[in-house]
Amino acid sequence: MGFGQAVSTVFSKYATFSGRARRSEYWWWVVFTILVTTIAFILDAVLKINTIEGSGGVKFGWIYLVVSLVLIIPSIAVTIRRLHDAGHSGWWWLLVFVCGIGGIIILIFTLMDSKPDNQWGPNPKGA
Repeated sequence: MGFGQAVSTVFSKYATFSGRARRSEYWWWVVFTILVTTIAFILDAVLKINTIEGSGGVKFGWIYLVVSLVLIIPSIAVTIRRLHDAGHSGWWWLLVFVCGIGGIIILIFTLMDSKPDNQWGPNPKGA
């Protein structure tokens, strides 16, 4: 799955938390979100609309805030589908709220290869 196909797939499954997502779909989505949020952050700085101060004194503006809000639901959904593909429950996603170690565990799970057909559907590699 290429970049464009991955992004369109994630947007077409905007709030779909069931099913599975291949590694390529997940990681191309991660690249897309990094690019889009970076562009939004730069636009806020160039247009001098840095109106919200975050933790550590980092300032960001309305463009970044809107982009982040639009991307949060599909990002959570694709992560849960990726966990399903690796053979884990989507509830594992809640580990991101555990300081430090939770994010590392989720990273490891998202790097794992697809498992054979499981309770969340057939192996997307075979489809």
